[in-house]
Amino acid sequence: MFLKPFRVRSNTAIKGSDRRKLKADICAAFPSLCAEELSELIPNKEELNIVKIYSHKGDAVTLYVLHKNPLFFELERRLYPTVYVLWRYPSLLPTFKTWPPVLQKMIGGADLMLPGVVVPSSGLPDVKQGDCCAVTVVSNRAPVAVGTAAVSSSQMHSLGMKGRGVCVLHTYMDNLWALGDKSGPPSLPDSESGEQEQNGEDDEVSEGGEEEPERCVEGEQSSTGETSTRPASPSLEKLNLAEQEEEMSEKGNEEEEGSQDEQKMSQDDMDTLLLQCFLHALKSKVKKSELPLLTSTFLRNHMFPCCPSGKKLDIKKSSYKKLSKFLQTMEQQRNLVRVKELSKGVESIVEVDWKNQELRSFNIPEETYVEAVLVRDGGEGESPYRPPEITTLYSVTARVEPLFLDANMKKGTVLQPAEVRCVVTEYVKKNELVDEINKNYVTINPVLCDCLLKKSEYQNVESLKWDDLFSRTLGLMQECSQIVFPGKTPIMKKGHLEPIDISVASRGSNKKVTLIKNLEVYGLDPAAVATALQHRVQASSVLQPLPGGKDKLLVQIQGNQIRQVGSLLLDHYQIPRKFIQGLDKTPKGGKKK
Repeated sequence: MFLKPFRVRSNTAIKGSDRRKLKADICAAFPSLCAEELSELIPNKEELNIVKIYSHKGDAVTLYVLHKNPLFFELERRLYPTVYVLWRYPSLLPTFKTWPPVLQKMIGGADLMLPGVVVPSSGLPDVKQGDCCAVTVVSNRAPVAVGTAAVSSSQMHSLGMKGRGVCVLHTYMDNLWALGDKSGPPSLPDSESGEQEQNGEDDEVSEGGEEEPERCVEGEQSSTGETSTRPASPSLEKLNLAEQEEEMSEKGNEEEEGSQDEQKMSQDDMDTLLLQCFLHALKSKVKKSELPLLTSTFLRNHMFPCCPSGKKLDIKKSSYKKLSKFLQTMEQQRNLVRVKELSKGVESIVEVDWKNQELRSFNIPEETYVEAVLVRDGGEGESPYRPPEITTLYSVTARVEPLFLDANMKKGTVLQPAEVRCVVTEYVKKNELVDEINKNYVTINPVLCDCLLKKSEYQNVESLKWDDLFSRTLGLMQECSQIVFPGKTPIMKKGHLEPIDISVASRGSNKKVTLIKNLEVYGLDPAAVATALQHRVQASSVLQPLPGGKDKLLVQIQGNQIRQVGSLLLDHYQIPRKFIQGLDKTPKGGKKK
């Protein structure tokens, strides 16, 4: 769960009532803790923080942090201890024992498979499916992983110790561990392992001694799909975490490099990455029609998606520290943009110098944002939602087809607005229709007359301005929308693209509900949106078939929730404001009389 970096949503000091509730929850979840141990673990007068995060797969997790060390994490209303707590109270959870090489696989994201479990003479711990449990290595009682039992103890035996044993949630050396002081596990000798070491020479040539190494190797094959050999020697059993720490840190760091490159980037490298994403965003993302553009929106919706895979854009790790200072440098030293404070404390990009030589010579990296998302997710689980790229295009109609014949374009050809302007300009110049006296006007010839003028204008209009010529041409073409979802084939839709419609309706005498439709057009799952809203506003939601809409659903949620719906669509799903209709109906906050 914490294999890759997570995103912190909030970090607040715990209240007295929440502290008491936390203690009660810990006492209920872990009854083996006595009152003194609980008070030592959660002291009354020391600052304890509640940190709410989103994992790389989108799971909402709550952390309880004391002295910068995470003590517990809460997932789906269930508390789990971290390795920092288990090192102080190693008997807090039932534990499964495995070989040291298997630990490295778990750190890499693998679950603990039953062939890799070392069965002690006392037998396996008594657990039920889903019970919280810990994992230790041979010769050290200090837990190194926390998870849930995939099956019960009795099922483990009936399965012949094959299959998944523990679904690992948190391990030593993952990103949750890295949030703390990064201390290593203590050396807690295992009495049973000591006895095994003394009898190791006698057992080495016995049948049981030969079978044990085979189990460990089988466990590694089951969890990672790789084959490795392990000498059947007692010296391996004598390995503990303290002795392995150097070797593990080297291998562990290699595995973490892919997900934590951004933490190791120097300030100069971050400055370079920042400039690259800035130029990439200006050249491929920002359109003139979007200006003025809020600087925060520019960073979130335009610069972040331009970040290459395996890297993380973080202004605080650059020499600029703040977005405003970076944009000020881009304005004063490079003359790329002009930033202005349109309202108090809110800056916007009001102008972009598209002719700037540095911007024009910048080459967009071959790796697209779609590829970057696929590489980061690694195909594990569901990919997080990414808003589609929507481009307005125009299709040649029968009315204006004669205007495009010279360019070998027939009815149905789809063009971008810039390409339409280029074709019209080329036609005018080729037929020498530019007015000799006033070059802002174009003389109307029979083709332009038939294509662009109304019948009532045939006798009166002899020339048109360039802008009027272009706007008439586009107005008589079929508007289309190209929708590109990350990793999918572009979708072409004719006609005006329906925006996400948000409205408020009355039900009964004084009951209001918020209605949301057309979510499917933008690749949003109505059920997922309804669930997210339900959690945000703590109100019931209903999905209904949309009248007249084939396979479309209408989301209905209690109360006037336009503000919350807008926040979810704009900030979380990053849908551009121009594709959302009804945000102007947001209720204005006022003082109650």
